Amino acid sequence: MMNDNWSEEARERGSRDEHPTETMGQAPPPPPPTSASPYWSDQQPSEPLQHKTRRFGWPVLITGVVLAGVLGGGAGGIAVHYAGSTGATSSESVQESPQLNRSEDVTPTTEAAATASPSVVTLSVGGDEAQGSGSGVILDKEGHILTNSHVVTLGGQTAAANVQVQTSEGQVHQAEVVGTDPLSDLAVIKIDAEGLSPIEMSSAKDLNVGDQAVAIGAPMGLSGTVTEGIISNLDRTISVSSSAVPEEPEMPEQESPFEFGLPENQEVPAEQGQIHLNVIQSDAAINPGNSGGALVDQAGRLIGINVAIATRTEGNVGLGFAIPAEYAQRVADELIENGEASHGMLGVSIVPSGDANISAGARVVEVVEDGPAAGADLESDDIITAIDGKSVTDPGSLSATVRQYSAGSEVELTVVRDGEEFTETLQLGSMS
Repeated sequence: MMNDNWSEEARERGSRDEHPTETMGQAPPPPPPTSASPYWSDQQPSEPLQHKTRRFGWPVLITGVVLAGVLGGGAGGIAVHYAGSTGATSSESVQESPQLNRSEDVTPTTEAAATASPSVVTLSVGGDEAQGSGSGVILDKEGHILTNSHVVTLGGQTAAANVQVQTSEGQVHQAEVVGTDPLSDLAVIKIDAEGLSPIEMSSAKDLNVGDQAVAIGAPMGLSGTVTEGIISNLDRTISVSSSAVPEEPEMPEQESPFEFGLPENQEVPAEQGQIHLNVIQSDAAINPGNSGGALVDQAGRLIGINVAIATRTEGNVGLGFAIPAEYAQRVADELIENGEASHGMLGVSIVPSGDANISAGARVVEVVEDGPAAGADLESDDIITAIDGKSVTDPGSLSATVRQYSAGSEVELTVVRDGEEFTETLQLGSMS
């Protein structure tokens, strides 16, 4: 059973996915496992699976999810192409670029790439025993840059990495880490530079499945790479390894649960656990090294931060995932203001309402005593099917959805008890 804290049993019984999913931020990494535990808790992540291959379990994607980071590699981004005309267009807003030979009849993809590319940067990250690279997105003229936590911590190996940033114009700047948030796999860094081009924000609410998608970044270290595809799904849930830095610096050697493609003989500590993320799925080509890159729409506006790919082997197979821009913006704002981000907690132990492959909600096994849900009308065997109208299909999607809210947020749960549906409003607790 999963609870919005991971129960002990949950940690012991993680399901084994047979298809790795990769995060994209360091040298070509193999995929960190996406996994879902049969028992879930909402208060803490379950322990990471040791297997590199996994199966799909509930609607939570359990194909191998590989963080798109590259230890020693580069980072890129997904480009989102929008629905609408795919033919050549004329735009006065398209900026001059060495990659642009004509501006009078550009395609929507070209226009999106030309608009967003100045806002995408490349990161070089170095630690005591490892190094890597990734991408980032410029948030403001003050120099704040949004990227993935697993990029700046080298997959959870260091909390004191040396980070350098190269802008699209080729200028290199030393960066400081403003804050990291392993629960969302997001981080904010800052550089001291002038003439920066902040990305324009959009929303997944404006997207349709089938809209074209364009990706901008440096997969495999190839900066400035642009790829396109379509939006395949707007509400996918995946499970990836957390990039939390272990409190203890010394860890016993063991097989890495991550598939980061770490430098030879480098292993990622195996105690971080798993996190669940609600993401946008695209078939735009994303490869190791894309972590922190921008997923933009036809106008070059940010709709997501690339974080992972699903693959049976190393490389792209048409399944890429990006953290929605609204969630990323909320976390970034809190990191800039407080140095940390908050996440909601429901306080229930849950399991799928169906079997391991098909589920229509999260069944409550236990309401945690003195937890946020303790005072609500929730009982064992209740099935939670939605939060604020957003469908919950299984424990993983419930966990990911609850985490997207700030601690203290008020939410409305849709609950089914003995075949009867009702709603229950409560205030979320905090994961901290």
